Amino acid sequence: MSAEALAVLAVTVGVAAFVQGSSGLGFALIVAPVAGILDPGLLPVFVLATMIPLNLYVAWRERASIDLRGAGWITGARLAATPAGLALLWLIPDRGIGLFVGAATVLAAVVSLAAPAFAPGRLAYVGAGAVTGLTETATGVGGPPLALVYQHRPPAELRSTVAACFLAGEVASLALLFATGEGRPADLVTAVALLPAIAAGAWLSRLAHHRLDARRTRLCVLVFALVSGLVLMLGL
Repeated sequence: MSAEALAVLAVTVGVAAFVQGSSGLGFALIVAPVAGILDPGLLPVFVLATMIPLNLYVAWRERASIDLRGAGWITGARLAATPAGLALLWLIPDRGIGLFVGAATVLAAVVSLAAPAFAPGRLAYVGAGAVTGLTETATGVGGPPLALVYQHRPPAELRSTVAACFLAGEVASLALLFATGEGRPADLVTAVALLPAIAAGAWLSRLAHHRLDARRTRLCVLVFALVSGLVLMLGL
């Protein structure tokens, strides 16, 4: 990857870390389409690896607000669906990964924008966990189902619970991807190189997460996701 592309990716990761640390969602929706445009081979390992330190930080920062019951059901379903996500990745040809990630991003954003308010129960938790396990393992994008479940809960509960669920699932997905030869060590090297950008975005989110208008931030993330997903699909 060229120095210019790495700089673009660093800025993208820093902005995405700030957005997710502040609002509870948006990292993969921002990073996956940009990474797919720069180097489709980065998906999904790079996105999964860069999210781990961010979600570890957010889950710890707001650990008192974690919904343990919901997180338990989501994580169980997420882990059960991880092998199916790997099978989906095997079915997608290398040249089609950009199109698939773009389509998944656009669909996730549209569903997030259009979904009505509802009170989540056990079925919603299990369904969100299963869909997340499938899409995140295959593409690195898995946040919208969890955001839909928690979108009408207190912001601290959304941020902390989504982060905790992501953390467990990302570790499981990465372990499976590397165990089956789908993971590239070079993607981890790139993720480690961008740790300062992640740390900067996370630190800024600590200063801003009590002040931001969560609804406006969420809308900006989803609009960006729609545009970047369409660009990735069209191969521009």
